[in-house]
Amino acid sequence: MKKIFIYTSALILFCSIWLGCKRESDYVKVSVSPYISNFDLRKLFKNADLSLNTENLGGADFIKGVVISNYTGSNTPAGLLVIQNSRIAGSGIDSLRGIAINIGSEASKYIPGDSVHVKISGSTLTRISGILQITGVSPTNIEKKATGRNIITRAVNTASLTSRPQFYESTLITISKGNVDPVPATGEKVVGNKTINDGFGSAVVHTEASAVFANQDLTQFADFTGIVFTTATGPQVWPRTFDDIFPLAVIKPSALVITGYLTDPTGADNNYEYIQFKATRDINFATTPYSIVTCNNAGILAAPATGWALGGVRTYKINITSGTVRKGQFCYVGGNKNIWGAGTTDISSAVWLSSTQYSNVNSVDFGTATSNLLANSGNVAGIAVFEGIRVDGNSIPLDVIMYGGNGAVYSAGPPEAGYRITNTDKYSTIQNRKTVAFYGAGTNTSKFAFPTNAGNFTHLGGVYDAKTGLWSTGRAAQFITLTTTSPLSVIETPAGFTTIVN
Repeated sequence: MKKIFIYTSALILFCSIWLGCKRESDYVKVSVSPYISNFDLRKLFKNADLSLNTENLGGADFIKGVVISNYTGSNTPAGLLVIQNSRIAGSGIDSLRGIAINIGSEASKYIPGDSVHVKISGSTLTRISGILQITGVSPTNIEKKATGRNIITRAVNTASLTSRPQFYESTLITISKGNVDPVPATGEKVVGNKTINDGFGSAVVHTEASAVFANQDLTQFADFTGIVFTTATGPQVWPRTFDDIFPLAVIKPSALVITGYLTDPTGADNNYEYIQFKATRDINFATTPYSIVTCNNAGILAAPATGWALGGVRTYKINITSGTVRKGQFCYVGGNKNIWGAGTTDISSAVWLSSTQYSNVNSVDFGTATSNLLANSGNVAGIAVFEGIRVDGNSIPLDVIMYGGNGAVYSAGPPEAGYRITNTDKYSTIQNRKTVAFYGAGTNTSKFAFPTNAGNFTHLGGVYDAKTGLWSTGRAAQFITLTTTSPLSVIETPAGFTTIVN
């Protein structure tokens, strides 16, 4: 016991000597950054004015960032210099945040892309007229470090903006495919508050009466870019110049929109898969023919050189050249007229535009007989609606959806190759003012999942405007469990099915 005490005492003495002799250079020196990010700064505000100092700024005195405000269009709240920055937040967190700095008339001296450092200790973080901002900053406490810096513009849908307004406040965003609602009257100007709908919800685009572009004609359909400012009625997007409103070609409405499909009937798939559509207007297919093309990319990892017209085992085309359908009716294209495969409920009483024995006969123009018109596993698959019966590598569908897994079905080239898309609730052919024509390019990666259980009918619900061709509510997938005795009403009357307006 005595020896243990002696050894322990010796060890303590040794450690004390070693620690006492440790040099300053043996320690890792940590210095506090003089800069705080907008991400952290905004979290300090607790709905009450906050005097900023080095202590509550965590040792910082400054913020730095890139200017996004632009006074050349005179559509920025007076006196506000708006900058955005980001910091490493880990785990893929989007740390880009903006802040407005109220410096009066000096704000107009800065242009988008200027990099500035701003001393904010001694100023106040407050919310005025709904906008979180820093006041009490002397213009002499702002130093411009560089010009022409890259500005990040986030693509944001209206649902995200509405649900997280303070996340986007004082940052630059673009709402794609914004449809002005109601439709602008002839000669209507951009001035004032305009409601736009992008298929995910609605948002307000605001232009001051004093803006340089206030009396420009309002376009019905556009990509709307601007700075998000909070008001008493919610977030608004303020375009900085007229160039922030980028007009898009008005969408051509489709007489048929895809509302559902059966990918995995009971028993064998052969000739029992089908696609459900809803008619958006009365149509006689003998005088106005349409065609439907499906793609199946199982086990294949190459982009189709001629897209929907590739043929072989990958694309199958069905022409609709006879029959009629009335606006609002469901109608079907596929194999045998059974709800869930051989021996199940006969649904021949439904409106069938085509009943094709696709497992036994080759497609018209391109495509070979296939046991799977619609893939039920594996790589991404799709359905497209075309006006007319001629489809080639340059043909653009009127409606298109993709579903399933992944798979390399797009190549940037040159030349580009893949499945062409159109402007729908899921896809945009103009992004950042550039043409994006294929599924898989840009942000055109949206797809529906395979059904959760084998045999489920995939039911798509949204709201489609037959006059404009726009979706005021984007399609969402639900899965309906079928049985051998399910009636037709099971797939035609559930709540949430796609509805047609106008």
